[in-house]
Amino acid sequence: MPRYGARARRTHEYARGVAVAPPAVVEPVPGNGTTIAFWPDAEIFGTARCSFPVLAERFRQVAFLDRGLRISLTDERPAGEARAVLFRFPDGVRDFVAALDAEAGAALHPNVIGFEREDPRMAGTMEAALLWNGCREERMRGFANSLATAQGGTHVDGFRDRVAAAVTAYARERGLLAAADPDLRADRVGAGLTAVVSVKLDRLEFLGATRGLLGNPDVRVCVGEAVREYLGSWFEGQPERAAEVVGRIVRGVPQD
Repeated sequence: MPRYGARARRTHEYARGVAVAPPAVVEPVPGNGTTIAFWPDAEIFGTARCSFPVLAERFRQVAFLDRGLRISLTDERPAGEARAVLFRFPDGVRDFVAALDAEAGAALHPNVIGFEREDPRMAGTMEAALLWNGCREERMRGFANSLATAQGGTHVDGFRDRVAAAVTAYARERGLLAAADPDLRADRVGAGLTAVVSVKLDRLEFLGATRGLLGNPDVRVCVGEAVREYLGSWFEGQPERAAEVVGRIVRGVPQD
């Protein structure tokens, strides 16, 4: 009989998507969790050799996108030279933005702006973070259900549009833009911006065959509203930093 507090360990094996046998109870174990053992099929993938750097980068990305998730990767193939990495990021996409900024050569900056929200209108959740710093280029990453959307989509469009609207509104309120001045364009506001916007949806809608362009129409509105609200609150709560950031954007000067 299993001892008090132990749980039954169950195994289930598949081959090419088909169950080899029904789930089987193996032995009692303490605690809980899931372990997946996977062996690539050379006839399907073309090769059975896994790339440690490729897997490590993907697992690192997933750990960023799922705050607090712990992922370890060990390569035992080199005899006596095993490699191992562990990924866990307690601040999720905020840590992602800080890492992207550091990789671009900018100094680590404490003012990463981040928020998360669940919105039933889009049947899902959103998490986003941004930081103005460093060079003039925009570094924007979009994800849907932890999959990179290389071509962007409604989540990225809603994010960029509302960031520009929030910056424009703040600039007008503080007299940094005159009434006759046009609104700040998204590409101008995006200069020096590092950002990650991640949505997790019950139903994904992609445009095109590559699954790189998110098409859910409600996502654009929901993400845009959240960005405008949270960024506006950050501006109000950090007036000195907000005036510095927005002032530099209006003048077209890169962030320090």
